[in-house]
Amino acid sequence: MVYYDKSIIDALLDSYERSVLFTGENKNAVRISFSFDKKSIPVYFDESSLAYEEIHSYMKNLEYEGLIEIQWKKGKENHIISKVILCLDKLEDAYAYVNRQPKSYMLRENLLFLRKKSSEIEEIKAPVCKAFLIYLTNRLEQGKTVKEYITLDDINRTEKIIECLKAIEQNSNVCYIREFSIRLFHDSKEFESLSGIITKIFHEFKNDCKSKNIVDILAEYGIYHMPNYVYFKGKITLEIGGEKIAVGPLEQGIGISGEDIDKLCFGDVSTIKKVITIENLTTFFRWQEEDCLILYLGGYHNFVRRKLLKKLYHEIPNVPYLHFGDIDAGGFGIYEDLCRKTQIPFQTYHMDIATLKQYESMGKHLTENDKKRIKRMIEDRPGVSYMEVLWYMLEKNIKVEQECILFDAKFLE
Repeated sequence: MVYYDKSIIDALLDSYERSVLFTGENKNAVRISFSFDKKSIPVYFDESSLAYEEIHSYMKNLEYEGLIEIQWKKGKENHIISKVILCLDKLEDAYAYVNRQPKSYMLRENLLFLRKKSSEIEEIKAPVCKAFLIYLTNRLEQGKTVKEYITLDDINRTEKIIECLKAIEQNSNVCYIREFSIRLFHDSKEFESLSGIITKIFHEFKNDCKSKNIVDILAEYGIYHMPNYVYFKGKITLEIGGEKIAVGPLEQGIGISGEDIDKLCFGDVSTIKKVITIENLTTFFRWQEEDCLILYLGGYHNFVRRKLLKKLYHEIPNVPYLHFGDIDAGGFGIYEDLCRKTQIPFQTYHMDIATLKQYESMGKHLTENDKKRIKRMIEDRPGVSYMEVLWYMLEKNIKVEQECILFDAKFLE
């Protein structure tokens, strides 16, 4: 059964809450109305429907209650309604009629809640959560919408989102996503219901997360979808719990769980002349180079891979550290992120203008997003060593994936 009275009162209240009348910005008298036409209420004009009389009955009752004023179509009084107008002196009664909280009340409640939360986390390190709270508070104080992130009538959900952000940024123990959810919500699947909005918030309020999925975002904070492994290969010996593992004979390398990194020690490292990080897994498996330690980065590095790299740099500080990735905006973004977060002086490897030209025929055209990112890099990083590559990519509308670059000893000569 359709309750036309409640649906139309709801529509009128929606219009009121979106209007300058609600925000107090109106300079002239404003009337809030609902027009009767074939688009807004088609059933009213459907001659085969019995709703016509029912709608008239509902509207006349609302007018009797003083909630609306009916305006009839000229010359069709008591036959065809032109529009109904909300009686602003009966706003409180209109909200009660549809059992709805006034938006002004919800705004006050949400602002009180957000200010309280901001105060609670003032002293802790949670920049994304703080930026999100500031954004919400400023928007609501200005009377602007926040519906892309929260709904004003569900503060409980908003609190879950904020607590989740805070817990992610404050996490200090390596764990899996379902363990994190249990710890925070006492429900292993509760986090799943929030993962979409959490991803959106990190994309918006943390610059280096804009292109990451939720699995990669959480991995930054030691929260994993599954056991997180670091893959590497080279002529090196590992020591774990007194046991020695020779990695050199393993052509495809070895994977070490993130939970074992702290227990890991390196044996003789004198044969290592370079440390190379490789962005993509296929290239990691295929790439062979003498006297090198090669690590699979997996796109953007995470907490575990950074830990191993820092451990390596402490043991082998005097060899070149090189990063080999896609020759595109994403590849250079990963390189910049790697340098910034590890504080290791990486150099790019096979990501220069000569390589780009050599494999240009195997490249792909830039997307519009690629072009925007490259132009932004050119503006933001005027002195970078790979500036010539950025300009060439734009000029030729080209990018090259790492997998195109095949290992050839002659290539290194």
